[in-house]
Amino acid sequence: MASAISHRDEETPLVVADEPPLQVEPHKSHSRDVHILSLAFLLIFLAYGAAQNLQSTLNTEEDLGTTSLGILYLSFTFFSLFASLVVRILGSKNALIIGTSGYCLYVAANLKPNWYTLVPASVYLGFCASIIWVGQGTYLTSTARTHAIDNNFHQGTVIGDFNGEFWGVFALHQFIGNLITFALLSDGQGGSTKGTTLLFVVFLFVMSFGAILMCFLHKRSGNSKEGYEHSEADAGESKSLKSLCRSLTSALSNVKMLLIIPLIAYSGLQHAFVWAEFTKYVVTPAIGVSGVGIAMAAYGAFDGICSLAAGRLTSGLTSITSIVSFGAFAQAVVLILLLLNFSISSGFLGTLYILFLAALLGIGNGVLMTQLNALLGMLFKHDMEGAFAQLKIWQSATIAIVFFVAPYISFQAVIIVMLVLLCLSFCSFLWLALKVGNGSSSSTNE
Repeated sequence: MASAISHRDEETPLVVADEPPLQVEPHKSHSRDVHILSLAFLLIFLAYGAAQNLQSTLNTEEDLGTTSLGILYLSFTFFSLFASLVVRILGSKNALIIGTSGYCLYVAANLKPNWYTLVPASVYLGFCASIIWVGQGTYLTSTARTHAIDNNFHQGTVIGDFNGEFWGVFALHQFIGNLITFALLSDGQGGSTKGTTLLFVVFLFVMSFGAILMCFLHKRSGNSKEGYEHSEADAGESKSLKSLCRSLTSALSNVKMLLIIPLIAYSGLQHAFVWAEFTKYVVTPAIGVSGVGIAMAAYGAFDGICSLAAGRLTSGLTSITSIVSFGAFAQAVVLILLLLNFSISSGFLGTLYILFLAALLGIGNGVLMTQLNALLGMLFKHDMEGAFAQLKIWQSATIAIVFFVAPYISFQAVIIVMLVLLCLSFCSFLWLALKVGNGSSSSTNE
């Protein structure tokens, strides 16, 4: 059986060969759940993403907007420590449904923004964000594995395809959300209560449809669907605090996870850079505040296109290494151009240059998000909740640090930090690829 599986895995065999197959109905498609999950996240995050982009513009009194975002990501980081346990107890589908409530509450709080509405909503959203993202990673990977086993497909390829579809559709939230914002606030009411109230009411309706879609997902229970035999005692143990502590400590003692963490941290840093620094110091001075929506739309469009393409090309560790290398190169080009203060005179060419930078950032983000999720799903199948919790812990912690620290350091210093972290994280990732590749090759030879 091992030889048959190794023959099927043309690239580095990330799927363990000695796993017993699932006893499930053959030739059953699970792609329907991926379509629903992708569309639901698009509807929820096109509203939330646009609302987040407006915080530093609309809620300027005592820096309420940016402070609330900092609190949100600190809360996100804290609750991510417990998210894997919560998702195991609730199940990934219930975690997804409950998680949507925090996003709806946060957008509703923007109808009357003050310290007594936005701050509590931000804290609660931190909890909901932690369980919805751990639930998403667990649910999507479990769906991909089940689909691959049911139809005798290569698991790495299916995981890549499903992640490519999800992140490709999800990336469109920046494009669509910014277009809705532009359409509703372009009549001169951008700063008025009437204009913003209409915008957030529309967002709440859109998010409600996304939350309803979540209810149509089939239930999945992560690792228990992967063909492993668990006793009732084992099931209870997996939902205990003792199990949570063991999961967190084992993840941090796992060499593979330690080598991935720098790249995870960089992905969070570049997210915050786009939201807080790129639009403020690059886009606005070059093409004005009105150009922020266009630049972010270009970022989202190329993010989506690249996510779909990267997902289709993913089949194992070799392909992941090549795709991540391309994404790292795209990010490095942008950072070097910004560090050298290279610019083009204002006008049509100046606008195209800014959109070109935004597109490269979108390409890099599409690569990182697609490949990081696929890689975690392939390497940490025995503890998917714990692996995806680590992803969100390090991403949200980095984002929170940027929101609180960036105002006190120069833009050039931020660029230097990003370049250094990009180089370190890429070297760490290459070491991981070499280590896993050699380990798989030696086990295959044996």
